[in-house]
Amino acid sequence: MPEPRLELLTRAGCHLCEVAAETLNRLADEAGLVPRLVDVDADADLRAEYGDRVPVVLLDGREHSYFTVDVARLRRDLGTG
Repeated sequence: MPEPRLELLTRAGCHLCEVAAETLNRLADEAGLVPRLVDVDADADLRAEYGDRVPVVLLDGREHSYFTVDVARLRRDLGTG
């Protein structure tokens, strides 16, 4: 089974994104992972798809949660909680 990949779709100056990144980093550390931060404003397709609906957590390329990190669900899906 491949290792779960975590990504956080974010943008500069977004307070919710900063909070989500801190939370995601903590949870990723528990799971032995390093999340990848992706700036939606650096990619026209992502900006068109997600607009102002950031932050968005992606797990294995699929949307997991947005605006806030669903901590309990992410721990369960990562097998750490």
